[in-house]
Amino acid sequence: MHVITSTTELAAACERLAAHDYVTVDTEFLRETTFWPKLCVIQMAGPDMAFIVDALAEGLDLAPFFTLMRDESVTKVFHAARQDVEIVFHMGGLIPAPLFDTQVAAMVCGFGDSISYDQLVHKVSGAHIDKSSRFTDWARRPLTQKQLDYALADVTHLRDVYQFLKANLAEQNRSHWVEDEMKILTSEGTYHTEPANAWQRLKMRVRKPIELAVMMEVAAWRESEAQGRDVPRSRVIKDDSIYEVAAQQPQTAEALGRLRTIPRGFERSKSADEILKAVRRAVAIPRDQLPKLPKGRQAPDGSAAAVDLLKVLLKLVSEANGVASKVIATVDDLEKIAANDHADVGAMKGWRRELFGETALKLKRGEVALAFRDRQIVALEQTPAEEKAETEAAE
Repeated sequence: MHVITSTTELAAACERLAAHDYVTVDTEFLRETTFWPKLCVIQMAGPDMAFIVDALAEGLDLAPFFTLMRDESVTKVFHAARQDVEIVFHMGGLIPAPLFDTQVAAMVCGFGDSISYDQLVHKVSGAHIDKSSRFTDWARRPLTQKQLDYALADVTHLRDVYQFLKANLAEQNRSHWVEDEMKILTSEGTYHTEPANAWQRLKMRVRKPIELAVMMEVAAWRESEAQGRDVPRSRVIKDDSIYEVAAQQPQTAEALGRLRTIPRGFERSKSADEILKAVRRAVAIPRDQLPKLPKGRQAPDGSAAAVDLLKVLLKLVSEANGVASKVIATVDDLEKIAANDHADVGAMKGWRRELFGETALKLKRGEVALAFRDRQIVALEQTPAEEKAETEAAE
């Protein structure tokens, strides 16, 4: 098996792949010790060829790969594309387009929620993939034959999966359903990591506006620091330390050093000085300008029961139409629908509304009833007479 290690070879391979209408793509990377994923290997395959690229090869310029990813005449096929796309976006400044994610397509075609690649390959072709090399050190050279075989299988079998799912979607007239899902994966906002929003990744363990202000300032500093140094967030300061700093609001090195979650001696570091500056910025915010604590939604009376009924309906619709429930609606969607007929959620838009949303509203209005027949739950349209009889019986 030949591994591409030069820019000239990569350019020639990408030129050949660009002659086809699709290319299957996968990457192997490491990110245990870095903030940004470290790209180690790229695998690509067309209808009649497959390549492995050593992304760490000395002198290799990935520009031809990024050019192919930008070529809108070629569909880029990934499985569970998000992390792969994140790498392309971070390193190449672009999002592959058009994009086809076989995991999403499989959910639309009734293969369940978030099916793994090896499971999908087995269901489609009957082939078994050896996943034992999945967590090997992809940065170590030379790559073993077992690693290369594993890497190549991730794109060669993907060709069959893509063709199968593409045909299945066309047959069921659901291709546009997948296109709707791709809008999230192809949005730049999905891959931006703005330091100012870093606090949203943390659990809401704060109880006061000033604590939230401190948490926001310290989290933003940590995000910038982690990105700049290219290290995991926890290498800068752990989440528990941010929570304690927010609660105690230390403004001196001595006060910071007394915190239980701060390592001994840390208070004398440059990072400690930056944390104290962040605390002081938060403390200096006028009281009437402090951020407001996020309020938990107050569920209207009876909405909990409505959510339970909507969950049953969602399962019914999902199974009847061979679509993973996760693609149709989330629990958050159901809670909002239960509280508001005009909820601004995905389940109330486009094909999801036709498939589930309208029936959900009818269920809320009593125009549809759920019943247990022949060992199955079914949805029954209610006539005005039936609705009246049920209302009178309830009274």
